[in-house]
Amino acid sequence: MSLIGTLTSGVSALRSFTKGLEVIGNNVANVNTTGFKGSKANFAESFSNTLLGSSPSSGSGSNVSSVQVGTGVKLASIKANFTQGALTATGVNTDMGISGEGFFRVKNTIDNSEYVTRSGDFRMDDQGYLVTSKGFRVQGLTGGDATNPPTTVGDIQFGTPPTGAQLRSFSVDPQGNFVEFYSDGTSATTNRLLLQNFSDPSALQRVGDNLFTGLSAAGPIGGVTLSAANNAPGEGGLGDIQAGTLELSNVDLTESFAEMITAQRSFQASSRIVTISDSVLEEIVNLKR
Repeated sequence: MSLIGTLTSGVSALRSFTKGLEVIGNNVANVNTTGFKGSKANFAESFSNTLLGSSPSSGSGSNVSSVQVGTGVKLASIKANFTQGALTATGVNTDMGISGEGFFRVKNTIDNSEYVTRSGDFRMDDQGYLVTSKGFRVQGLTGGDATNPPTTVGDIQFGTPPTGAQLRSFSVDPQGNFVEFYSDGTSATTNRLLLQNFSDPSALQRVGDNLFTGLSAAGPIGGVTLSAANNAPGEGGLGDIQAGTLELSNVDLTESFAEMITAQRSFQASSRIVTISDSVLEEIVNLKR
C-alpha cells in the first residue's frame, strides 16, 4: 500500500509541476504583450492518510500526536500579478496608459457584454468611436461640447465640429478629459475616460485579447455602473491617464527563468520517485523466483 502511495505522490507531483511549467511558459510567451499581467502557480498538499489520530492528555497520561502520511500535491491556485508594468511612449494620441490602479472598461456592442483591460492600444474607428483592436468601444462620459461638459455614460465618441470647422487634433489630460481642437481655433471637452477598480482583481477571468471578464465576482469598487463620482481617473485611488503611452507586460524574465529551473528540477525529482517506486515493485514481484 505504501508503494502505491509513493507512486500516487509522484504522479500528482508530475501533474502539478506540468501545470506550473505551463503557467511560466505562458508568462514568457507574453513578455512583449501590451498590458499583460503575469501569473504564478501555487501548490497545496493533498489529503493525508491518518494512521493514528491525535488525542488530548488525560489525568493519567500525556497527549498523543497524530501519525499521518501525505498523498502528494495538487494545484491550489493560479494567481495573477496585477503590479504596474512600465509605461513606454508611443507618440500615438489614441494610445492610453494607466499610471496607478484601475482598468479601462470596454463594451462589445454586438451582445452588450463588458470587459476590462489594462491594454490601451486604442484607435478611432470610421464612426468616431474610440475602440480596441477588436472593435470594442471604450466606456466613459460622452456628449460634451463647447458649452457643456460630458455627462452621459456610454461609448466614447468624438464630437461634431462646429459648422464649417474640422477636427484638427485632440489631447487627453491625466484626468481622462478629451479636448478637441478645431480648424476655426475653437476647442471643446467632449469626452472623459472612466476607470474601474476592484476589491479582488484576482477574481477577474481572462478571455483572451488582453480582456478580463467576471466583473461582479471581483467586487467592482463603486458598483458595476460607471459614474464620474466613483470612476474618475486620479480620484478615489484610481491612477492617472498617460496619453501617448502603453503599459508593457509586467513579466520579469529573470524571475521567470529562475522559476522555470526550479519547476524543471522539481519535475525531474518527481519522475525519480515514480522510477524508484517501479524498481522496488519489480523487486517485490521477483521475490518468488
